Amino acid sequence: MPSSISSSERLRDTAADRPGVAQPVPTRPVPAQPWGRVFIQALLMFALLLGGWEWHWRDFGAAPGIANSDGLWAQQRRRIDAGEGGATVIIGSSRLLFDLQLDVWEKQDGKRPIQLALEGTSPLLFLEDLADDPKFTGRLLVDVAPGLFFTGYAYRADAFEYYTKETPSQRVGQWLSMHLLEPFFAFYEPDFALGTLLKRQPWPQREGWPSFISVRKLSVGDADRNTHMWSKVEQDAQYRALTQAIWAQGFGPSPRDPPPDVADKTRDAQIDRAAKAVAKLRARGVPVIFVRTPSNGPMLAEENRAFPRASTWDALLQRTGAQGIHFQDYAELQGLDQPEWSHLSHADARRYTAALQTIVVRDFWRPSSPAALR
Repeated sequence: MPSSISSSERLRDTAADRPGVAQPVPTRPVPAQPWGRVFIQALLMFALLLGGWEWHWRDFGAAPGIANSDGLWAQQRRRIDAGEGGATVIIGSSRLLFDLQLDVWEKQDGKRPIQLALEGTSPLLFLEDLADDPKFTGRLLVDVAPGLFFTGYAYRADAFEYYTKETPSQRVGQWLSMHLLEPFFAFYEPDFALGTLLKRQPWPQREGWPSFISVRKLSVGDADRNTHMWSKVEQDAQYRALTQAIWAQGFGPSPRDPPPDVADKTRDAQIDRAAKAVAKLRARGVPVIFVRTPSNGPMLAEENRAFPRASTWDALLQRTGAQGIHFQDYAELQGLDQPEWSHLSHADARRYTAALQTIVVRDFWRPSSPAALR
């Protein structure tokens, strides 16, 4: 039967029809354009949009600062590896991170501490790490925020894994970020990322999923992780109320709370971890002080309800044999301004640091440097 397709109507041969013969590359002419002008216009548009985004966040109250990234934490942790193992080291949660001002401590003590505290994170993983590190021979302040310490909750535990596995390219990226971007751009902050903003929009709530507001930006930090409360939390009543509402989400008994026997076992397990780590440090001559940092208002009431002092703080000191400073035992550590019940204002953080360092030297340790005595 003759073919119904003439030779002129045959489809183009494919590579399979012509074995050994290269398939021709299709070409398309590009029309002549003033590409230089197009590039300049695109660059100007980019600069305009970037400037608008930066202006928006500066108007909101943001300012350039060094982001408290895992890479920045790793930089400070490596100082111990590099020969500063005899320093005073701070571990804990955001309370000693925000409330202890490194420059104030340095002025009174003679040496600047290494700040290794992390927001929302129990210090026990890092206490165990330092206990197993023979390079660390200094002094240790351990922040005890009850809701974190006695539950083992570690929101930023990944920072330790990042430190152990950090690649050369990640180190370079961290250096470039903290020297070329973060000191100049206020918008360069995880809380202001576009993806984060989209998640915060008032989307319809899925049935069966409780609403939850994530923690917002609270602090401003420097390259050595010297950190203090963001002025917006102190000065903006609406933003401060939002922060308080975020903390209040976890107040009071909840159906999601573990049964009392499970909570007791968890608490005892955390204290056991601390006792083993302190024993290792003591054997190496490293002094450890636990610090119960201030809280007030509904936050303090919730901590007293869920973590009574007798079964938490007192038990911790008894079983570890370590020294401790509880803010309620010292008049000079009380009555300080805590805008959102959990962290000190910048000015009172400086007062708190001066008082805390004085107590440490007076009751427990000598200054790190003879120069501090002059």
